[in-house]
Amino acid sequence: MATWSAPGKVFLFGEHAVVYGKPGVAMAIRPRVSVTVRKSRNPSHARSPYIEECFRSTGVQGSVYIRSQLPSSSGLGSSAAVTAATLAAISDEFGLGFSRDEIARRAHEIERKVQKGRASPTDTYVTTFGGIVLITGDSKRRLPPQNLNLVIGNTLVSHSTAKMVEHVARGRERTPEIVDPILEAIGAVTMRAVKSLNKPQPLGRCMDINHALLDALGVGHPELSKLVLTARAAGAFGAKITGAGGGGCMVALCPKNAKSRVAGAIDATGARSIITTLDTEGIRREKNG
Repeated sequence: MATWSAPGKVFLFGEHAVVYGKPGVAMAIRPRVSVTVRKSRNPSHARSPYIEECFRSTGVQGSVYIRSQLPSSSGLGSSAAVTAATLAAISDEFGLGFSRDEIARRAHEIERKVQKGRASPTDTYVTTFGGIVLITGDSKRRLPPQNLNLVIGNTLVSHSTAKMVEHVARGRERTPEIVDPILEAIGAVTMRAVKSLNKPQPLGRCMDINHALLDALGVGHPELSKLVLTARAAGAFGAKITGAGGGGCMVALCPKNAKSRVAGAIDATGARSIITTLDTEGIRREKNG
């Protein structure tokens, strides 16, 4: 029996613009998914196409048990975390010897297959390696770790990443003279933010600008707007959509002494808050039992 876990992720900057080669910043966060794999002749699998594909692609049989601190379909990378943790546990239990690079690569292939070609390698890379990552096109660069006090607000409104990506693509086809400059501006905000990662107030202002630009792309939602404004009013340095938008989650950067206040204000709207910070480990082996 082998148990491995993997962290979730938020997009701090650059979602949607990364689809068009602009820079983005993603960060692993503390909530985790834990997966236990045991060799078994009569395997029982969780009902997950990601887990089924992990076993099919490695050619082994086993039973799986999952414990998750991450809400699914909320833009926090739960499917990538499940996939990476399952592959790591399979590798451990069956002695396959996968490296982290191999796990990240295989996890992306599995996500892409299950999601019919639409998966980004960002989620699986960040959940496997942890830390803060600057993505530009196909390149990924680890950024210095920062002690960022984050509060995530989950609107509990379901959304579709594929639909939101398609929405932006259609807008770009109709009015490229408007949408292309917005995407350029998101890229510029991302690069300014990279220079301000250790300066919370300027970083928060960058988050606010990025949020406004995402709204301009049409990927906002009334519930997201409500949570972003609520977080700012409760003392956050800045707040924005994280992920595809159209529902799902937002993220707020907070002073250390305001985290609980911001989380309470978000909860008071009927949404669900998560207080978190950077995860630097990525996938890790857990003790069984």
